Amino acid sequence: MVWAGRGVAGSGFEPANFSRGQGRAPGRRRGRVTRRAETMVQQMLYRALVSTKWLAESVRSGKLGPGLRVLDASWYSPGTRQARKEYLERHVPGASFFDIEECRDTASPYEMMLPSEAGFADYVGRLGISNDTHVVVYDGDHLGSFYAPRVWWMFRVFGHRTVSVLNGGFRNWLKEGHPVTSEPSCPEPAVFKATLDRSLFKTYEQVLENLESKRFQLVDSRAQGRYLGTEPEPDAVGLDSGHIRGSINMPFMNFLTEDGFEKSPEELCAMFQAKKVDLTQPLIATCRKGVTACHIALAAYLCGKPDVAVYDGSWFEWFHRAPPETRVSQGKGGKA
Repeated sequence: MVWAGRGVAGSGFEPANFSRGQGRAPGRRRGRVTRRAETMVQQMLYRALVSTKWLAESVRSGKLGPGLRVLDASWYSPGTRQARKEYLERHVPGASFFDIEECRDTASPYEMMLPSEAGFADYVGRLGISNDTHVVVYDGDHLGSFYAPRVWWMFRVFGHRTVSVLNGGFRNWLKEGHPVTSEPSCPEPAVFKATLDRSLFKTYEQVLENLESKRFQLVDSRAQGRYLGTEPEPDAVGLDSGHIRGSINMPFMNFLTEDGFEKSPEELCAMFQAKKVDLTQPLIATCRKGVTACHIALAAYLCGKPDVAVYDGSWFEWFHRAPPETRVSQGKGGKA
């Protein structure tokens, strides 16, 4: 059963409140069982979002340190904005820069692939993050959030559950007049132990097998034109647009409001329902390079589904490895 969280997208530090009273049979025993199930879900669903107000109060009251770390995970296409330069100019006080170009498998021919367990552990340990740290991630994208959900998922796939995305991102942090600094963060290094959770991670071979077994629903988070193959992949050489056969398109931008905040759990659940995506069944998220797919994982999490897997290689790997008949496009004569 999937429980729709009502409070997790709000302003507080607490986990979601979950909808009650639906489908409950009469009787005290039934009520106890239902409440126990809700409690288990609440414990499992660590708060995925924190508000700018909550983080600002945490900064003001001096709570940042070994128990609470903030990461700026901004990244921009080459030739546009410079993420590290902007971080050095202004960022949330106490925030460290999380360089997604460094924290990846640099030996892979594919884009943004996960680093090894040891590589991730070493990288985040140098940012002062231990297994007891609550991590809050944001980025400076004009949409409100772009790369932050990827880092949120990276922590979760390496076994760390106490991680949240700053709802509204740096865009709204600035808009609301919260403090910024140009002073780089120099945290004391910590020890982080990473353990890959393979249930949240899918490989090319597993997605290929799924085309026949259909055990997982496959949802693509890219813009509709790129999914259909009618618009090109940005900044791509030798990569046509299109999608994996059988995948459903849910552009990640639609999960965000015009002001850059995550939509409410009720709205998100309605979006999945409209696309006939069953959140009681297994789900794999994909995109171009495993980044915006994490928005699907986050949106489903806010609907009470914490087990969405991300196909790390996504369309970039699929295009270069998969049989042509598994690549669908309305451009270039049909097959991508």
